[in-house]
This record gives sequence, structure tokens and C-alpha cells, in this order.
Amino acid sequence: MTIHTIGISLKPDQPQLGALVQELEKWLRDRGVEVLLGREAANASGLPGVPRSELADKVDLMIALGGDGTLLSVARAMGVRPIPILGVNLGTLGYLAEISLDELFPALERVLEGELRTETRMRLDVQAERDGRELGRYLALNDAVIAKTALSRMIDLQTWADDVEVTTYHGDGVIAATPTGSSAYSLSAGGPLLLPGIGAIVLTPICPHALTQRPVVLPETCHVAIKVLDTRGGEVHLTVDGQVGCELQGGDRVSVRASDWPLQMLVPADRNRFEVMRNKLRWGAR
Repeated sequence: MTIHTIGISLKPDQPQLGALVQELEKWLRDRGVEVLLGREAANASGLPGVPRSELADKVDLMIALGGDGTLLSVARAMGVRPIPILGVNLGTLGYLAEISLDELFPALERVLEGELRTETRMRLDVQAERDGRELGRYLALNDAVIAKTALSRMIDLQTWADDVEVTTYHGDGVIAATPTGSSAYSLSAGGPLLLPGIGAIVLTPICPHALTQRPVVLPETCHVAIKVLDTRGGEVHLTVDGQVGCELQGGDRVSVRASDWPLQMLVPADRNRFEVMRNKLRWGAR
């Protein structure tokens, strides 16, 4: 992969990182790489910038400076364009943004030398409908969550896989997660931990009323449909990657299937998923 132009996107409201953005911009330009800054990075550094949504048309690589939330929002801004993303963790966990700040410049050296590996991450095409009318359509890197608000009673969600009824979930909601998202909300709700390269969709109930309703792993070819049967007088929302979504009513349907547009992420060639799980999630620690 030949890199001519790199975009830099920063977590919002981080003015203290202006010096880092300036240093990074100069470092790249000194190596003959054109640099474009997103609005947040531009505001922090005092340099010119463009909206995130415009960067994908103009760059060969995106650097996301922040944490997993920043990477998720950058991935959404990239849309269907196959632009690889390098996630740099400036937060606490950084399971997706796995490059630390100390590793940033050595990692970029390897990027320019073509030594970092591109990892393909499955995404979900999520569509909400009401009476045949589209309420919203989203790309999910982590998950799509249908859940009640904090003060609502249980909700009923009838679920199908390829037109075959799975079950009706009675509880706080259900999560449809990618293998990448299996380490996020789904894991906290008791779902399995999948390696990112596995082609699968994980359905994880949230606090199910029936203890026999356990998480299920479906093939990536599966088309999942979820219908809101009863909100029991409360509010129900579809939330995608914890950042966008819409309110749902009784009778609304949510369609979830593997997207034709996976995400490309740059990761160190010598790093494996089990190492990341041990370091980030303390997997197997006693």
C-alpha cells in the first residue's frame, strides 16, 4: 500500500493535544506525506482542517487519535470507502485503538515501510423500519442494541434468523454484535468472545427474564430480523456502536446483516489477538 496522503482525526474537546497534532503533522510532511486534519484536530492545533466526512475521499490512511469511541466515529465517517484506519489509544482501555502513544511514531515508520498488517473487520448493515418506511440505516463496527430506557419495564422482541423464528426475548433488550463487538457490550452481557477474523453475528440477550435464553452465534450469511412486540408503556431505542440510532415503537422492525463494506484496520504484524486480550481485557488473569 502506497501512502501519499494521511488524515488525522482527534477526539473532540482535547485542546491539550494540539502540540501532538502539530508534531505529527510536521513529522509526516518531513517524510513527503501530505496531511489533512479533521475539524477537531485542526481546532486543537490551530491548523487548517476539513470535516471528517470529506477526509475519506482524499486520504490513503486515517489516523484516529483518541480511544475506541473515536475510532468508531471515524469508521462511521469513512462510510463504505475502503480506507484503512490506524487507531491510537489516548484513553484507558483502547481495545480497538490498540497502538499506544509511545508506539505512534515507530508504528508510522512501519506503515510507510509497508510493514503493518491490514486486518479486515466485519461490519453490520442495520436498518430500522416502521410500516415499511425506513427510520434509519447504519453501519455498525461493534453492535446494534435494542433496549429499553432505564425506567421502562421489560420489552418483548421477536427474533428471526433467515425467516426462521429464533425466540421472543423478554427482558431489557438484545445485542447483535460483530466479532469485533463481541469484546464490548455483548461481553459485559455474558456473550462469547470471538476472534475478529471469524465470520459471525452474536445475539446476546440483555438481562433475559428466562434464564434459558442464552447468547447464540450465527453465521455471517444470516439475516437477522427483530420485531418490537410490546414496549410495555416504556421507551425503546436502537443504538448503533453506542453513538447513533433512533427511537422504536411497538411493531417496528430492525434488520441486521453482514455489510458488503467491511472496515480495514492497520495492526502491528507481530501482534496477535490473544496478546491483545491478555493485555487489554486481563483475559486469563488471576
